[in-house]
Amino acid sequence: MAEEQELLVVGRVVAAQGLRGELRVNPLSDFPERFTRPGRRWLRPAQGRRGETATAAEVELLSGRQLPGKELFVIRLEGVDDRSAAEALVGQELLVPAADRPKLAKGEFHLLDLVGLEVRLLEGADDATGQPSGRCIGTVKDLIHAGNDLLEVELSGSGAPLWIPFVEAIVPVVELQAGWIGITPPPGLLELSANTGADAADATDSGSDQGAD
Repeated sequence: MAEEQELLVVGRVVAAQGLRGELRVNPLSDFPERFTRPGRRWLRPAQGRRGETATAAEVELLSGRQLPGKELFVIRLEGVDDRSAAEALVGQELLVPAADRPKLAKGEFHLLDLVGLEVRLLEGADDATGQPSGRCIGTVKDLIHAGNDLLEVELSGSGAPLWIPFVEAIVPVVELQAGWIGITPPPGLLELSANTGADAADATDSGSDQGAD
C-alpha cells in the first residue's frame, strides 16, 4: 500500500502524447531509469500550496523514453490506453519509494531535499566560526527543470515567488543538515527573477539531481 511507505516525487505529468495514452513527464530527477525502467510507480494529485495531502495510487510503468533534444520523457502506463485517459492525469506527480533512491557520492545530494530549506543571502563569514553566514530571505518551495534547474523561493513577508538558477556560482552553499542554502546572486538577479520566473514555469509546464533526484 502506498500509505505504508514514504514516496518520493520524481516527475510531473505535463501533457498527453499522441492518441494512444502516452504521457509527457517533466523530470525532477537526473536518473533516467525512473522513467524508462518498467515496474511499479505511483501517481498523486499535486500537493496544494497550503500543504494539503493527497492519496497516491499505484500504477505500472510499461515503458518510457526521452524525447530527443528535450528534458521531457514519454511514458506508457498500464490501463491508460487513449488520449482522454492520459489527459485526465495531467498535473499529477509521479512517485517512487524513497527507499529506492540511488546512492550518491560524498558531497552529492538529491535536489528534492532542498524543498523546505531556508534561503540565506550570503553576506560574509561568521566571526566566530569562519563559516559563511547571511540573512534569511525565504524558503525553497519547489523546483523546476527549465534548461537549468530553478529553485522557487517563497520570500519572507511576500506572496510573490522568486526563481533562482541552481548553479554553484549562485548557490555556493548547501547545508542539508543545518536546513539552509546560501545564495550569492549577481546584481539585479533577485529583481529579474521575481518578474520573469513565472514565465519560465509556464513554459516548462506547456512543453514540457547536481547528482540529484
